[in-house]
Amino acid sequence: MSAASCLLTEDQFLCSICLDVFTDPVSTPCGHNFCRKCITTHWETSTLCQCPNCNKVFNIKPDLLVNTFISEMATRYRQSAQQEASSSSSEQQVSKPGEVSCDVCTGTKLKALKSCLVCLASYCHTHLEPHLKMSGLKRHHLIDPVENLESRMCEKHDKLLELFCKNDQMCVCMLCSVTDHRTHDVVPLKEEYEGKKAELGKTEADIQQMIQKRRLKIEEIKQSVELSDKNADREMAEGVQVFSALKERVERSQAQLIHTLKEKQSETQKQAEGFIKELQQEISELEKRSSEVEQLSRSEDHLHLLQNFTSLNAAPPTKDWTGVRVHPPSYEGTVVRAVKQLEETLREQMKNLISQVELRRLQQYEVDVTLDPDTANPRLILSDDGKQVYHSDLKKDLPDNPERFSIYCDVLAKQSFSSGRFYYEVQVKGKTEWGFGVAKESINRKDQITLSPQDGYWTICLRNENDYQACADQPVRLCLQSGPEKVGVFVDYEKGLVSFYDVDAAALIYSFTGCSFTEKLYPYFSPCNNKSGTNSAPLIISSVRHTE
Repeated sequence: MSAASCLLTEDQFLCSICLDVFTDPVSTPCGHNFCRKCITTHWETSTLCQCPNCNKVFNIKPDLLVNTFISEMATRYRQSAQQEASSSSSEQQVSKPGEVSCDVCTGTKLKALKSCLVCLASYCHTHLEPHLKMSGLKRHHLIDPVENLESRMCEKHDKLLELFCKNDQMCVCMLCSVTDHRTHDVVPLKEEYEGKKAELGKTEADIQQMIQKRRLKIEEIKQSVELSDKNADREMAEGVQVFSALKERVERSQAQLIHTLKEKQSETQKQAEGFIKELQQEISELEKRSSEVEQLSRSEDHLHLLQNFTSLNAAPPTKDWTGVRVHPPSYEGTVVRAVKQLEETLREQMKNLISQVELRRLQQYEVDVTLDPDTANPRLILSDDGKQVYHSDLKKDLPDNPERFSIYCDVLAKQSFSSGRFYYEVQVKGKTEWGFGVAKESINRKDQITLSPQDGYWTICLRNENDYQACADQPVRLCLQSGPEKVGVFVDYEKGLVSFYDVDAAALIYSFTGCSFTEKLYPYFSPCNNKSGTNSAPLIISSVRHTE
């Protein structure tokens, strides 16, 4: 394109009537340019012969002369635009089924980028340019491409639907607002659009919130299923273990019963065999004597018979078998006694197995407990990891803060609990005196202390090596078959339960029930006086050893 044409703006190549590049451009006497066909048609359909741009009226229809300069420039511009359109159309997307196509494209229809609510047409990238560059077209309302733009026109008045009647909840045109809807609450579409869009935003937010709640509920249900599976697997494993142990006990009792019966049977057989053997020996001796007697009785020699009669007449030594009997052992009641014995054994074994299962279940509530040095009596020594404590004769110089026990050799844990369940274990091996459990936050730490629930303590203790006590309001003597080396402490805050277990024996030592907890609970420990070294072993907070 020549340098001169480059000085012209794109608007100067467009007819203001058809809004397209000039075709056979002509000039009016007032100096404005139009397509010959456009201006001719305009004058033929108009009562006045006037310029569409400046509205100058011509009394006599002027002769229209071809503007050769504009014609040449328009031709060059059209060629350049066609080249650009050809290059651009190769980059643009061809309209696919279901997509809005350009209304101006001839031949291959390109995908529309925008629809104009004024022109009621949709445009591809190339044909949209006039709306983006021409000042008159820039004021048109462009939207994302839509089909059936005619549906945006009022069927009754053939005007654009640009208002909304709130009473009838419908879109109307300007004429509708002053006729059929003149008494109604009518607002611009944009105003109603903004309101409805805000409602949709709120609805969408509510829906998303509902979706999120349901997703969380799905996760909750999945977690419940996982927990159910985990609990079921644990119960099945424990059930297999318990019933396998009981089955082994039954099989052992059965084997023992059969062994006992066979032993009695064998003893009877051995006794009978002994008697028979002895009898057979006597029979053999008697048969031998009978033969000798018979032989002598047949002798015709008087002297021989008389000489041997005396020695033969003496009876051989034999046993008096009159009172000898083989008494079959009484098997009656053996099975009944064995079953009763098995029942007692199983009852005791089931009790132990149930205790083991129960203890393992409680051990799942294990918490990490460490000693709080700010509460420790100055004569107590705490390990660096806060897991061990023992009494020392040397009193440390420590600040007497409100949390510290001043008189007794006690210490609390750093951790407190005001809900739920928790469990921890304490090793007492090698100690001759100790005490521990839980205590409420408001306990007295400075004066004389009574270890009782009434004063905020739920503990058990050992006094004088074998004197085990539950420190209730009235102390309870505990009869233990053997002293525990490790004690488990379990607390259920809501149920008001504090239980102590012999870990190695998996046996319940004592439970405080029906407690009413209203404030924080702290694990409590007292290693007691070292008794000149006889009680120097520490109390140790040990980690739980989980067994399968």
